[in-house]
Amino acid sequence: MKRSERLVDMVQYLTTHPHTLISLPFFATRYDSAKSSISEDLAILRNTFAKYEIGILETVAGVAGGVRLIPFIGFNTAEDYLKQLADRIEYPERILPGNFIYLSDVLGDPQELRHVGELIATKYAYSNVDYVMTIETKGIAIANSVSRLLNVPYVLVRRRPKITEGATVSVNYVASSSDRVEKMELAKRSLPEGSNVLIVDDFMKGGGTLNGMEELTKEFKCHVVGMCVLCEASNPVNKVVDDYQTLVKITEVDRSKGIIKAKPGNLLEQIDFQKFPK
Repeated sequence: MKRSERLVDMVQYLTTHPHTLISLPFFATRYDSAKSSISEDLAILRNTFAKYEIGILETVAGVAGGVRLIPFIGFNTAEDYLKQLADRIEYPERILPGNFIYLSDVLGDPQELRHVGELIATKYAYSNVDYVMTIETKGIAIANSVSRLLNVPYVLVRRRPKITEGATVSVNYVASSSDRVEKMELAKRSLPEGSNVLIVDDFMKGGGTLNGMEELTKEFKCHVVGMCVLCEASNPVNKVVDDYQTLVKITEVDRSKGIIKAKPGNLLEQIDFQKFPK
């Protein structure tokens, strides 16, 4: 096999197996090539991924070592996308009764979801996430995108019981959008005790839903490594959760005037972009 052919197949294999340690003998056998040739190929890929800031190819030394691809995007790419997303959110047609924002087109766009997943996966690339958690239904697409890039399962919290879920654990929480006490639940077999959980959702107003999911993870004796949402409303100012990231912050909504003002959220400033090898 020519080197160019090996490189194409290597990229395809690495990108479809993110965060997976792959041994050099595996590639040597796959391409019927010497380990020295494979090492040279991987050096080319490592430098290319770093140069264009599209991923980090890590080498793990030792008998049980190998390489793994960490999906990780650069600052300029992240900044440009967040600005474009904020501009897209500002379309006046998105305003719904009650000053809710229509986001289904973003959540249904595969390219938008890929970018959203890349940003969140970049932030939590080194957080040892075991599971991604979201609540039905609009957060599912985001959770799916993030879990694929982190190469971990996602679990779905439900608002109403499903017979197919088996036994469940439930908690009550205050929905910040209505100030009503509501219930959410998760199947008992969903989360092993001690798991590291990343919570994601599509929209946050006061943080009640995020807080409910955080309380639910405590019932499973799990640890929340972070919380991230696609959009955050600026009001109410005081949220019931503190440590979270948001891709876009909506600063003003006036349905009578058809005005939405949005800007990039706090996610960008919380990512360490210095991890790319020099």
